Amino acid sequence: MKNHGDYISIGDLTASEVDDVLALAAEMKADPIRFRGHMEGKTLALLFEKPSLRTRSTFEVAMNKMSGHSLYLAPADVGLGKRESTADIARNLERWVDVITARTFAHQTVLDLAEYANVPVINALTDLLHPCQALADYLTLREHLGDLSGKRLCYVGDGNNVAHSLMLGGAQVGMSVTILHPEGYEPMAQYLDQAAKIGEETGAKIDAATTLDAVDGADAVYTDVWASMGQEEEAAERDRLFRQYQVNGALMARAKEGALFLHCLPAHRGDEVTDEVADAPTSVIFDEAENRLWTQMAVMYLLTPSR
Repeated sequence: MKNHGDYISIGDLTASEVDDVLALAAEMKADPIRFRGHMEGKTLALLFEKPSLRTRSTFEVAMNKMSGHSLYLAPADVGLGKRESTADIARNLERWVDVITARTFAHQTVLDLAEYANVPVINALTDLLHPCQALADYLTLREHLGDLSGKRLCYVGDGNNVAHSLMLGGAQVGMSVTILHPEGYEPMAQYLDQAAKIGEETGAKIDAATTLDAVDGADAVYTDVWASMGQEEEAAERDRLFRQYQVNGALMARAKEGALFLHCLPAHRGDEVTDEVADAPTSVIFDEAENRLWTQMAVMYLLTPSR
């Protein structure tokens, strides 16, 4: 990961670069004071089309810890592609800020920002990918499981943006990933194929399944909401199809004893996960939320030059 580059997908990095980000994040978490001042005099633009608790809070706190400033731009402030083109927005922002973080619906919006802005652009979530979440997830898994080679994560639910980034990230760190999904809700073939190809080099097996025995023996189980933002009209149908995939005590019992439970949050308790699982001693959901801070802090540090 180089100065003035972008972070659009964890799959764009090499396995070595992912390791560098995770190692730096761990250093920052252990001694954040050492990195104070790196972003002094610099400004981060937070360009959001979707609301957020974790993303906005962790990016703003990360900038503060490195002595930088953040500027939050809500949907009503900008109107991406509506009031003016994404290209013109990028050309404006690059004159004022040093980093752009975008949380959008269409993935193309982030690609366009990266194409037209001559400052680093960080993908904080699109409908296709969630690369910042994946970094936090794998930092959390390393903290609890150590070396991830030979271990397996089973993601249960929709083959969505989180699933895509988990596959790509697992392949980079050498952890096998199975996406367990209802028929018709599989991950996109392009990301499954890309992750499988990366996994050939790292020893990670990346695959998808529809039967619950995919959970058997997993070292960690992950889930996400059944209907994401923008899919509200599908909620009833998704509830009917996904109910059998709820992560509850019975499903967790199929995983390895002591298996970790992960969730990117927010959680719809009683739907994709029960309180019994979300609040269990093996649940690391709030560790993940904290690690969004440290991994995003590391990404910004690596993408921006020193003063």
